[in-house]
Amino acid sequence: MHGAMKDAQTLRMQATDRQVFQMAIPIGFALLVPQFNYLINSIFLGMLGPGMLGIAGITGVYYLVFAAIGYGLHNGLQALIARRAGQDRSEEIGVLSVQSLYVASVVAALGIMATYFIAPILLESAIRKDLFVQTMSFLRIRIWGLPFLYAFQMRNGFLVGTNQSRLLIWGTLAETVANITLDYCLIFGKAGLPRLGFNGAAYASVASEAIGMIVIFGMIQLKGLSKRFRLYKDLKLHRSVIRLILSQSAPLIAQFAISIMSWEFFFILLSRYGDTALDLSQYMRVMIGFLGVFVWSFASTANTMVSNIIGQGRKNEVVPLIHRIIRLSFITSLVFSIPLMIFPEFFLGIVRSDQAFIAEGVPVVRVVAAAMVMMSVSTIWLNAVTGTGNTAINLGIETLTVVAYVFYVHMTMEVYMMPVYIGWMSEWLYWICMYGMSRMYILSGHWQKKDI
Repeated sequence: MHGAMKDAQTLRMQATDRQVFQMAIPIGFALLVPQFNYLINSIFLGMLGPGMLGIAGITGVYYLVFAAIGYGLHNGLQALIARRAGQDRSEEIGVLSVQSLYVASVVAALGIMATYFIAPILLESAIRKDLFVQTMSFLRIRIWGLPFLYAFQMRNGFLVGTNQSRLLIWGTLAETVANITLDYCLIFGKAGLPRLGFNGAAYASVASEAIGMIVIFGMIQLKGLSKRFRLYKDLKLHRSVIRLILSQSAPLIAQFAISIMSWEFFFILLSRYGDTALDLSQYMRVMIGFLGVFVWSFASTANTMVSNIIGQGRKNEVVPLIHRIIRLSFITSLVFSIPLMIFPEFFLGIVRSDQAFIAEGVPVVRVVAAAMVMMSVSTIWLNAVTGTGNTAINLGIETLTVVAYVFYVHMTMEVYMMPVYIGWMSEWLYWICMYGMSRMYILSGHWQKKDI
């Protein structure tokens, strides 16, 4: 009885600033570490010569489509586990976790096959011929990290959903140390390893994702969470649980995939602007990833805490909780965005110091900095929608937003060939649309009828 009471106290969350920070800070660090790794990776690739960052942008966005699928599964699982935690139904958490690994394994296999047989057909006609060969060579290596990434994401969803987010740090730290070390050694041929150039980054990423997965599984075992939540007690296939996971995750998978594919469309159009524009925008993508992790940590916290609070039957606290998280997210975003607006030349000079790059980049950096502030509010509202369990609404919001985004990008960059910074203003449109629809849904109260 004492153990059950302790579980309930641990798994039930409180709508306080302290609880938000306790969950968001470890998530933020866990997200920051691989983004730092990605930034270092981009600097290494930039040393290989002009155009390499651009190719990395195309391959990176392609892989992000599949990573986003895993993230959709992760978010759906996270909301389900948080709901069960809030309802004191901890005996169901282990079953959810195991079944999610089965689903992720099948999706990973499909992703690998798609990369070998479908991607060449799609990309050959979409990008320049000189980029195509190098891009496909990289992707056929990189895609083998997908099974490790998905297993890692599913375990992260379990940890955040059960209020164990502090353990996320160890897996991501191990992955990052491995990736930076192997990147340097395999790209440039150091420590007795072969010099593989651009493809060295692909091999390094696959190996580091495997290491991160092993470490996070080991930490769960070491801390006794496998036993506490009976993670391996029931390994049978439960079709009803799989259907529940898919019904919650499928709209999120489609949402994230649509979002990332719109980015791929953006980068394909950018490739026609030349290597400087492509390198610049790849660096902006890295910068958004690097500086936006704290915003995304608050967003992930919103998903989990909203679901947990609803599971406790405290629906009247949901909107005040969202406002509390938004306030913290907005202040954090300003801390990082203001230096970008004031000193754009400094941040651009980190990766390339030539005047053409910096001149074209200054207005882009300022546009991106403003977009990050908008993101700090909009993404909290959207993840609150995820936490309510009505993920079909997420998909609807994303679809309408991306339609507006793609239309804007097409008109500004394809039809009128306007400057790159005008194209990047599509981010403003994206976050404004998302904010309006997500906030409207939450304040309507329709989510209160949804049960998962």
